Amino acid sequence: MNNPTHQTKRQPVIYVPHGGGPWPFVDMGGMIPQRDIDALKKYLEDLPKHLPEKPKALLVISAHWEEKVPTVMTSPNPPMFYDYYGFPPEAYTLQWPAPGDPKLVGRVKELLAQAGFDTNDDPERGFDHGTFVPFKLSWPNADIPAVQISLMHHLDPAQHIALGKALAPLRDEGVLILGSGMSYHNLREYFKGNGKELSEKFDGWLKEAVTAAPKTRDGLLMNWTQAPGARQVHPREDHLLPLMVVAGAAGSDQGEVTFNGYFMGAKVSAVEFR
Repeated sequence: MNNPTHQTKRQPVIYVPHGGGPWPFVDMGGMIPQRDIDALKKYLEDLPKHLPEKPKALLVISAHWEEKVPTVMTSPNPPMFYDYYGFPPEAYTLQWPAPGDPKLVGRVKELLAQAGFDTNDDPERGFDHGTFVPFKLSWPNADIPAVQISLMHHLDPAQHIALGKALAPLRDEGVLILGSGMSYHNLREYFKGNGKELSEKFDGWLKEAVTAAPKTRDGLLMNWTQAPGARQVHPREDHLLPLMVVAGAAGSDQGEVTFNGYFMGAKVSAVEFR
């Protein structure tokens, strides 16, 4: 008797902290405590173990790519984009040769068009460090197709939540939607010695926001600047906006903080919706 047809299991949506620069792969000169490196590294390495099944593809929203309209990486073999500077030479030889996915690109554009979004293509864009650094830990064999989609220049929270809502059907098609950023992103305050206290206050608010009922959650995230120390934690919200996309794609799913630790002495969190 033939085996029953496999039914694709619904994927969660996840917002991850991607750390700083090429942090786990080169000597950072003591800038990051080893315990911080070890904790975030383990979280990212273990991430695939908690998925319902191996994803058919990854769709990544990285804090390090902004365009006027949502823009999709279209190369079938995306290059590396070393968008950091001042690191040892080996930082510029790192590879994560995940293939692109033209079929997913088409589906993303279809869903966004249905939701009223204009879109664009970028055939030359490569994986930036918001993608290749964390997910080289999660999928070191680079054996899952991956596509990046940009943030929008205006950084409007409501529009990024709407973007996520438009992409939500991909979850039932075996695609893992990943937001890559940092829930604390202000090195200036950190070096002033304020990073720990500011990040802890903001992190407390963030946990309440993402674990709230969906309508309440979306309202809180849209008004994130009212959070304690919001603009000191995020002078510019590029590293928080991938969370908005993920929350939009979450729909009615409840949020859970799945990593809560320190990176360079500042509290950072990962959030999962399933």
